[in-house]
Amino acid sequence: MSLCLYLVRHGETEWSLSGRHTSRTDLPLTEQGNQEARKLAERLRAARIVRVFTSPRLRAQQTCALAELTPVAEIEPELAEWDYGDYEGLRSVEIRKRQPGWNLFRDGCPNGETPAQVSDRADRFIARLRALDGDVALFTHGHFGCVFAARWIELPVFEGRRFLLGTAALCILGFGPNDPEMTIIELGNH
Repeated sequence: MSLCLYLVRHGETEWSLSGRHTSRTDLPLTEQGNQEARKLAERLRAARIVRVFTSPRLRAQQTCALAELTPVAEIEPELAEWDYGDYEGLRSVEIRKRQPGWNLFRDGCPNGETPAQVSDRADRFIARLRALDGDVALFTHGHFGCVFAARWIELPVFEGRRFLLGTAALCILGFGPNDPEMTIIELGNH
C-alpha cells in the first residue's frame, strides 16, 4: 500500500493578499487566485487522484473546482483553517500590539482554537487518510496546512511555524511500501 497526498493551499483572496487572518470569514478568490488555481490543474494533471477532499470554506472549494480534478471533491470539516477567534481579520502586527510576542503555533487565539485542538484535528484526519491507497488531493488553508505537514512527519504543532505555504502552494506528502515512515516529498510554493 502507498499513499501520496497532494496538499494544496487555496488561491489568493483579498485578505490573504493583505495578510489578514482568515478562518470563518468566507471570502471568494481574487482574479489572481482564480489564475493560480487554474495553474494547479496543469500541475496536477499527471497525478492519479483517487480521492479529493476540500475544506468547507468557499476559497478552498473554488480552488478545488478550478483545479478540475476527478473524482468529485468531498467536503471535509477537518481541513478548515485554524479558527482565529478574536483575531479574525487582523494582521499579525496588529495582534502583537495587543499581545507582544504572540505566536499562533504556540499561543493559539482567544475564543478560537488552541494549538492542541488544531493538532488533534490534523491527527484525526491523518489517521483516516492512512487507511487509503493511492493519490489523494487535499484543498485547505495556510496555517492548517503548516500544522498538517508538521503532524504528518510527527513533529509538534509548534514546528508548523517553520513551514510557509503561499497561495496555491502545492506540497506532496507520502509514504510507501518500501518506506513506511511518513515523509514530505516536496513542500513549497511554485
